[in-house]
Amino acid sequence: MSASPLTQYTLAEYLDREETAVGKSEFYRGQIFAMSGGTPEHSEASVNILTSLRGRLRGTPCRPYNSDLRIRIPANGLTTYPDVAVVCGELQRDPLAITAINNPSVIFEVLSDSTESYDRGKKFGLYRQLESLREYILVAQDEAHVERYVRQADDSWLLTVFKGLDAVVQLTTLGCSLPLSEVYEDVTFPPSKPSPELVVA
Repeated sequence: MSASPLTQYTLAEYLDREETAVGKSEFYRGQIFAMSGGTPEHSEASVNILTSLRGRLRGTPCRPYNSDLRIRIPANGLTTYPDVAVVCGELQRDPLAITAINNPSVIFEVLSDSTESYDRGKKFGLYRQLESLREYILVAQDEAHVERYVRQADDSWLLTVFKGLDAVVQLTTLGCSLPLSEVYEDVTFPPSKPSPELVVA
């Protein structure tokens, strides 16, 4: 993401800009950060996750939302748009940004080259300050690989890795499962790189 250097904005100014902006931006500590556009594979995986969850969660208190859902974290002020978020129970609207909510139970981020280190590091750290957040899911777009972080009783996070199209992610918070075969349906992976020992000079 790229910042608008030196310019400081209020939350209200950011929200006003978002109403007419062509693309989405994040807001953090007075700075506005443009969110990069995704690849077709990124979009396909996001839609697949949303579609799969929609069917599985029908009739439950939990509802999945796409990346149009704006989330604000009261503890640190980050305002952003996860690729997919699930809210269980009533939407809790942020008092400082009525168009944003601050009680997602599960967040999915589809990784890309430009955002992977951010999604794994600083952004995850900021997300962890959401009291409602129970699970954080990172989804690769170039291979069948999903990482699930689950909040523990001591506020630590337990990582489980799921690899291969036969794997199934158990979403404990939501009481359902998510097969990787559905996450990656119609997603085209890049050709595998040969192992170094197989390369002949």
